[in-house]
Amino acid sequence: MEHAVLIGLITPSQPEERTREYLDELAFLADTRDIVPVRRLVQRAEKPDTNTYVGSGKIQEIRQWIVEQQQTSDSVIDLAIFDDELSPRQIRNIEQALNPPHSSKDNDKKEFHPIRVMDRTLLILEIFLQRAQTSYAKTQVELAHLQYMLPRLTRMWSHLDRQRGGGGTNRGTGETQIEADRRIIGSRIALLKDELKRIDRQMATQRQNRGKMVRVALVGYTNVGKSTLMNLLSKSEVFAENKLFATLDTTVRKVTIDNLPFLLSDTVGFIRKLPHHLIESFKSTLDEVREADLLVHVVDIAHPNFEEQYEVVQQTIQELLKTRTIPSIVVFNKIDAFTYTPKAEDDLTPVTRENMSLDDLQRTWMARLQDDCIFISAAQKQNIDALRRLLYERVKAIHVQRYPYNDFLFPDLLPQG
Repeated sequence: MEHAVLIGLITPSQPEERTREYLDELAFLADTRDIVPVRRLVQRAEKPDTNTYVGSGKIQEIRQWIVEQQQTSDSVIDLAIFDDELSPRQIRNIEQALNPPHSSKDNDKKEFHPIRVMDRTLLILEIFLQRAQTSYAKTQVELAHLQYMLPRLTRMWSHLDRQRGGGGTNRGTGETQIEADRRIIGSRIALLKDELKRIDRQMATQRQNRGKMVRVALVGYTNVGKSTLMNLLSKSEVFAENKLFATLDTTVRKVTIDNLPFLLSDTVGFIRKLPHHLIESFKSTLDEVREADLLVHVVDIAHPNFEEQYEVVQQTIQELLKTRTIPSIVVFNKIDAFTYTPKAEDDLTPVTRENMSLDDLQRTWMARLQDDCIFISAAQKQNIDALRRLLYERVKAIHVQRYPYNDFLFPDLLPQG
């Protein structure tokens, strides 16, 4: 089990409360990757430092704390995880600062354990590498991982001698190895892209072969309960776990409600600061969203910042669909886990998420979304029948538009006479 220190920035565009929340999510990501977060460190700054993300003084503070931790604790710190994507230059400089040559000034009583630097993007990529099950998902994740690593290869060979080599070459051992690795990775990336194009064509054919059956796609932030809801509606056994990105592969099931069949797909969850490498690599997976007739946006109502998660998903969907619009239903899940602290009668402070009741939130969101939202608990099977009725009405409307004279399903809609 690895141990890590988490590092974030408080900036004018990212206030302290939001930074703390992002670090909470980073800690959850670390736990999903089986990494134990030992401490969180933050710094106030106008913007990230182009050399070391945080200032040089903060880097030395982190270094000193890690040294002290290694000398006085049994939990050796293995990783420094930063809450934003780091440039190759930042990674190289941070690693050099956290892993300097041994100095008597450190007063080390035992050998210093090298620290590996990781950013939020790499952490998510490693989770995907760990959780990919099918060959398709593994191909997508490997491509995204290699595209991330390619410009960052220099740091892997910094320990090699940079002196001029013999035989007429002007390049050192490290530079030669970097170039060789770049060629190997470049060839592998080209191969994976060709493989994904082949799979994309195969997946497109599979979608065409499903005929004109109405397609419904479950979308939402990661760990909001999409797979649990999928299991409930389709009576299947899709893997569900209280971890981020428990589901990577798109699962499609045929669901029938009152003799009305439709296809229901469970897609990979979204997250803030989602690496663009993953968005590009998971193109075919996200095509299930693009080609859906109806979106079911699942939201964790019990999460303290569910509204921001809702907006992240909405913005990502808009980017995917571009100018196209798809009708949607918003399903507020986990009402059984919802908690709040009621305001005192003489409390004149504004009403916030922390002191707003579930009934208040229901009225607020139903006024905003009207008949396009519903509140449920998939785990406790609360209000599921109402969700099924809502899905039936929405799918029926699409089906009737597509097959206006389907007397088998809807004989009451046939023209009279």
